[in-house]
Amino acid sequence: QVQLVESGGGLVQPGGSLRLSCAASGSIFRISAMGWYRQAPGKERELVASIIRGGSTNYADSVKGRFTISADNATNTGYLQMNSLKPEDTAVYFCYVRASMAASPVSYTTTWGQGTQVTVSS
Repeated sequence: QVQLVESGGGLVQPGGSLRLSCAASGSIFRISAMGWYRQAPGKERELVASIIRGGSTNYADSVKGRFTISADNATNTGYLQMNSLKPEDTAVYFCYVRASMAASPVSYTTTWGQGTQVTVSS
């Protein structure tokens, strides 16, 4: 079973920056993808950014050029660098990891983090 620990959320002024982290632990064999979704009050959860093993990335149009996702395969940790933050980026951010375990290396499951609040306000 994969455990995820998210960190890095908080309150920031418009134009500021935050970096989210998502650390995966457990008897992980391989992580094939990880990323972040976000959900603002009254809105549906939306994909923010994702990265697959090998480094290919995908971003929501609303964050392209401002957010950067990366992953450290050695530590099974993902990062979301968020720059030029806007009030509309305010949401709870959820990381996810798609991984296989040592006991079943060809069977992949998706695990979600607990969510971290990001608030952009002056």
